[in-house]
Amino acid sequence: MMSLTPSRGCLLDLPWEDILVPHILCHLPLQQLLSLQRVSKSFQSLIQLYLANMRCFDSSQIGPPIPRAAFVNLLKDNEVLQQLALQNCSDWLTDGELLPVIGQNHHLHHIQLKGCAQLSRHALVAISLSCPSLRQLSLAHCEWVDSLSLRSLADHCKALEAVDLTACRQLKDEAICYLVQKCNRLKSLSLAVNANVGDVAVEEIAKCCPELEHLDLTGCLRVKNDSIRVLAEYCPKLRSLKVKHCHNVAESSLSILRSRGVELDVEPPLQRALVLLQDVVGFAPFINLQI
Repeated sequence: MMSLTPSRGCLLDLPWEDILVPHILCHLPLQQLLSLQRVSKSFQSLIQLYLANMRCFDSSQIGPPIPRAAFVNLLKDNEVLQQLALQNCSDWLTDGELLPVIGQNHHLHHIQLKGCAQLSRHALVAISLSCPSLRQLSLAHCEWVDSLSLRSLADHCKALEAVDLTACRQLKDEAICYLVQKCNRLKSLSLAVNANVGDVAVEEIAKCCPELEHLDLTGCLRVKNDSIRVLAEYCPKLRSLKVKHCHNVAESSLSILRSRGVELDVEPPLQRALVLLQDVVGFAPFINLQI
């Protein structure tokens, strides 16, 4: 008599490219996938196939800082990456490891290189030439970024919507102006912690980027009221502006944006005074701040 009990098949019996890779493995953390490689040679082959077809690589998913050799091995066969985030790699990531990955992945639209201090301007030039569809790029605390490499980015990646240049201290107004003239779709831009950025750059940002929603000017000591007024005039979609430690920016220019509901990281002077008073004497008089 034939048994009606269904036989229990093996996970590996399912179609790899049609089922396992796109619908099963994509839901597992990268750390667990790498552990699966040690189960058997078949699982190792399956994970290698997944890695070669992976669309998003985020080094923070692996846990502790990823070793150089592991990074090179993980991405050596991948030519379809769309997002690349390389946190926890600043101790060892150099052009030698990054450039081959960039050179074989021409569909990248998100790249995160925050704090990757051992790269050079050649990395940004390579990104510019290999990633024409790039939309988001973080180069925060990458002090190797210079005006020439930024010009290359502007010339070749005109679809950029978000750029983080926090603490890229080699950049001056001229370089920022060139960027926004070429990349006028920008919605988010950070120029924080750069004392070289001043009114010339901010006014050009305002006039060239009508879609701008978020601008971070924290610590840009040369920015003054005039450029903030231009920003208010030319950027109707602005939603947030950071100007903390911009000592030459006063409420007289910020009040225009505040009245439009733009989120600011500094409080109105009267409200700030009341908070300080309360800290000193333990209470503050009631004042109607809506008047």
